[in-house]
This record gives sequence, structure tokens and C-alpha cells, in this order.
Amino acid sequence: MSRCLSKLIRWFLSMKTSKKTALLLINTGSPDQPTETAVRNYLAEFLGDQRIVELPRWKWWPILHGIILRTRPKKSAERYNGVWTEEGSPLIVHTKHTAEKLAERLGIPVYWGMRYGHPSVSEVMDQMMADNVKRVLVMPMFAQYAAQTTAACFDAVARHVMTHRDFPAIRTIHDYHDEPAYIQAIVRQLRNYWDKNGAPMSVGGRLVMSFHGIPQKSTELGDVYESQCHKTASLIAKQLGLDARDWMVCFQSRFGREEWLQPYTLASVKALAEEGTPRVDVICPGFAADCLETIEEIDDELRQTYISAFNSEALPQGEFHYIPALNESEVAVDAYEKIARRELAGWL
Repeated sequence: MSRCLSKLIRWFLSMKTSKKTALLLINTGSPDQPTETAVRNYLAEFLGDQRIVELPRWKWWPILHGIILRTRPKKSAERYNGVWTEEGSPLIVHTKHTAEKLAERLGIPVYWGMRYGHPSVSEVMDQMMADNVKRVLVMPMFAQYAAQTTAACFDAVARHVMTHRDFPAIRTIHDYHDEPAYIQAIVRQLRNYWDKNGAPMSVGGRLVMSFHGIPQKSTELGDVYESQCHKTASLIAKQLGLDARDWMVCFQSRFGREEWLQPYTLASVKALAEEGTPRVDVICPGFAADCLETIEEIDDELRQTYISAFNSEALPQGEFHYIPALNESEVAVDAYEKIARRELAGWL
């Protein structure tokens, strides 16, 4: 009897260890190249997703294909060209490096894919199945949950599953907007920057936490994104010991004519400059990696808006500081490792 039990235990353990576990990181995506054609293809996929633009297809399709994809790609390609690196798109490069570092920490394969563009979620999941991965933790790289981001990533995973008879066991991370490890990572990023450059509060300045905007109607329909952004910001401010007058929350990257979450980052920072606020530091806690929306929109366009609008007799020019996203920094990898290990409990 004991011999049979021993064989059964050995068989069970061998089955458990044979189940290859992996982590899948998913980010928004980027064009393959900073060219008009590549940007057009990317925008067609991105703006063609009903999670992104929630209009009826009959109403949106003529606008998208008849106007936007004919006019916007050229200008957007110029913007992408301005942030492109020798390795490629900043967002893709940072996501790749984050995955590499996490794999070293976790001791399991860490795959990465893009919701729009390449490598696509489908392509990466095909590779995972070819590599005999049997258990997958899906981690969209969005701390705050939104239908336009996290849910869109889950859509891509679900579509892949629907086209296969067999697929790995799947767990998903819904959000981590108030995770202590994530909040601490942002706080450490800010403190590390202020240790080298001083803090804006010391000169009567302001910390602006800018999150990506979404339509206001999303909140009215029940989306938790807006409340999670405010919760994240308040937790960061609390850990930093900031007073209410030291910081503010704004929303950037408005698209289209409808009302989006307010206050808008551009208008808010311009108003701070016109009031003579001597220094503005901006951080974007909702962006896991620096990309077009942080490098070009914040560190370039918003910077110029603030400097141009600043008018003070006391100071000839206000100070604008952009604090980079977490990217593949040690503080970021520390946070992701803690979150992933908790969610992988029982699989590792």
C-alpha cells in the first residue's frame, strides 16, 4: 500500500512541475515604424476597436476611414519620429526590458505583447502554446482599470482562447491602483528625483499627477477608472506627506469633441503658469512606460505651454520638471514582482 502511495505522490509531483507557468505583460502598443503607412495601420486597429471609440460602427466608420485615417497619420508619424530610439518605440523597448528583468526575478518565462500592433497578444499566445506553457498570469500594464485599456487586453486574450480547442489555465490581474508595492514605487520614483533636483513645494510649486483621459460618459456608465485615479493620487500624496495645496490631479490626451474627464492637464498647467506658480513637477502614474503621450505630450508640449504662459516679475521663467514613468527601473520591477508573486500563489 505504501509503495502505491509513494508512486502516486511522485506522479502527482511530476505532473505539477510539468505545468509550465508564465507571466504575460500587455501594453497598449505602437506603430512598427515612425512612418505614415505604419501609423495609419496602427491607428486603424487602435481606433477601430469599439472599446476605444464607443460609437455605432455605421456612424464611426465613415469618420475613421473617410477623414481621420486620411489626415492624422502624417502628423502622428512626425510625432512618433521625434520620440523614436535606436531600439525602436520607447513603449515597446521599456516593456521588453521590464519583461526581461521580471523573468530574472521570478524564475519563470515572462512574455510581452501589445494590444494593438506587434507583437500582438495572439502572436505571443501562439508562441506560449508552442513553448508548452500550461498556466498564464495575464498582467495588463495599467494600474487603474478602464474598459479602454485593461478590458481591451482581456478581449484580445479571450479572442485567442475562442479560436483554440485547448488553451492554458489563465489568471488575470484586474488592477493594482492601490497596491502598496505600486504606490511605494511611485513614491520612491518621486523622492529619488527630488533628492537630486529639489522638490517643487520648497519654492511654492505644485506636483501635478496627470492620468490618461477617457470620455466622461465612461464614468457615468459605471467605469471605475476615474475613482481609481483619484485613489492612487491621494495615496501617493499621503505617503509623501503633501498638503492639499501641494498637488493636483489632471487628465491628458483628450481626443474628439465630447467631454472627457476633467480638469484637463493642458489647461490646468497653463493656469498654474498664469498664476505665477514658480515650479511645476508632472508625473504620470497611470503610464507604466514612457511613450508618445509622456515624452512628446508632457515633456515637450506641456513644458512649452507652461514656459510660454509663465509671467512673473519675481522669476524670469518658471521651472517645469517631468518625472519619468517607472519604465524598467528597479523600483518598478520590485513592485511588479511583489504583485505577480501574490497572484501566482499556488503556481510557483
